[in-house]
Amino acid sequence: MSETKELSPVEETKLNSNNLRGKIAEGIDQNIDSYEEDEKQLLKFHGLYQQKDRDRKKDENGNDIEAPTTFMIRGRIPGGRLTAEQYLVWDALGDKFGGGAIRLTTRQSVQLHTLRIFHLRDVMQEINKINLSSMGACGDVVRNVTQAVNPHGKKSLQLLDGVAQLLSDHFKFKTNAYAEVWLGDKQINKDEDDPIYGKTYLPRKFKIAVTLAGNNTVDIYANDMGFAATLNSDGSKIDGYFVFAGGGFGMTHNKPETFARAASPLGWIPENALVAVAEAIVTAHRDFGDRTNRKHARLKYVLADKGVEWFRNEVESRSNTKFDQNKTLPVWETPSYLGWTEREDGTLSLGFHTLAGRIKDFPGKPLKSALKEIIGNYKLGVQITADQDLILIGVQKADQTKIEKRLEELNVSPKSPHPLFDRALACPALPTCSLALTESERTFPELLNGIQKVLEKHGLSDRAPVVRMTGCPNGCARPYSAEVGIVGQQAGGKYSLFFGADSEGTKVGEYVAKKVAFTDIPAQLEKAFILWKEEGTPGEKFGDFVNRFPLERFREALGSM
Repeated sequence: MSETKELSPVEETKLNSNNLRGKIAEGIDQNIDSYEEDEKQLLKFHGLYQQKDRDRKKDENGNDIEAPTTFMIRGRIPGGRLTAEQYLVWDALGDKFGGGAIRLTTRQSVQLHTLRIFHLRDVMQEINKINLSSMGACGDVVRNVTQAVNPHGKKSLQLLDGVAQLLSDHFKFKTNAYAEVWLGDKQINKDEDDPIYGKTYLPRKFKIAVTLAGNNTVDIYANDMGFAATLNSDGSKIDGYFVFAGGGFGMTHNKPETFARAASPLGWIPENALVAVAEAIVTAHRDFGDRTNRKHARLKYVLADKGVEWFRNEVESRSNTKFDQNKTLPVWETPSYLGWTEREDGTLSLGFHTLAGRIKDFPGKPLKSALKEIIGNYKLGVQITADQDLILIGVQKADQTKIEKRLEELNVSPKSPHPLFDRALACPALPTCSLALTESERTFPELLNGIQKVLEKHGLSDRAPVVRMTGCPNGCARPYSAEVGIVGQQAGGKYSLFFGADSEGTKVGEYVAKKVAFTDIPAQLEKAFILWKEEGTPGEKFGDFVNRFPLERFREALGSM
């Protein structure tokens, strides 16, 4: 680990934070407008980001009006699993504090935006009443643990419920700061050092996914750590896990020392070694991650710099567990969960497509009200997906027609308009994200419609590629593991295009074009799609086609490097 004198400013903030308390409570009590930089960093550990609406507002005289400081809160919801009651509380908080909207995230969580500082304790306490929190949903700790979705209600996939919860609970930070600041607990002045995180926690954020081997509905290669469970002979119990480490997507344009990376397989472990190996990987990141440069601080750089074999040996030594490298991974698939599915218990699930995860009442399409009514009236469970959608769980077969009729009356469809939209993702970007260079969510429907026209023109709609878009290179919507990644590069609407990943997310893409104007993206993609149509094999997916050719061919075709 780096010496204290070498710590970056954020590391110093954590070290001097009084175990993540800082002056957060004082700011709430004094009803300040906004926090200074140290507290802004500490707020993340409590699941909050301080933000500004970056859209310019004018008064009646045409003068600029500075937007008030607002906050985004993100829930800690292991596996994205919510009861009807829990979902409805988030829905109500969106109405009361979040501008009439909630947002589903790629980490199977819920975000509320536009909260004011005097709303925060009320929101925290309402979430606490439903046995949830925002504790550690952001910050340099293990964040929300994602989990393979289970539209069929399979018992094998239900085994993951306990795994996701176990890992989430195990890696919660131990300081009482969250309960004191938000829930009214009395201050405990003698916090012990956190046995996993220590005084300065992790060098950067840490993401975990769990799934069954072969099911990649969690994009497992995008995570710092992943566990793909295997089953015993009769499929009734988990007998072990394939382990992955070192995935991560944040990078900086034109700085090749920063890069996206797909997680590396370390091998297979028996079921009883899960916690020991997980803790070994997390603490190895704690001890060897770069604490002097936050752009080089993710676990992926430890593996890239020291090597996978070195890292495997380090984890084996810390966990006293030997990885079995002789077991073969099954082929990965990402099964669709959209639409109606019969579950093993005889009920139905409804996979509900929500482009970019924004749940609000749109003009002529009251999506938020429709979901509230159906989930509330029929007492349906919910699982948020890693693709920003919802699965409504536990529909009685006798209610299917009634639900379909009601959705039709409300002009709300659970279907995506085309296959292109099924797995498309976009981050919030402008106007609230401080890192955003360009638009993403707000212009994504327009962009997808433009790409759809190109696919239809060339007869490729039936094998539409996975497309993801972000407003900056941090990669929150996982663009680098998409067949087509579109990443904000320059203010004014200029984007970089990435090819080279595949439809199952097992690889990351590379630049094929830079500084492409938003309006030019469909035309640029058309050049690549023409190659795909003319030289691809029947039924071949775009990502598979790209991986058969040097990327230089596509760079030449797009002609914008």
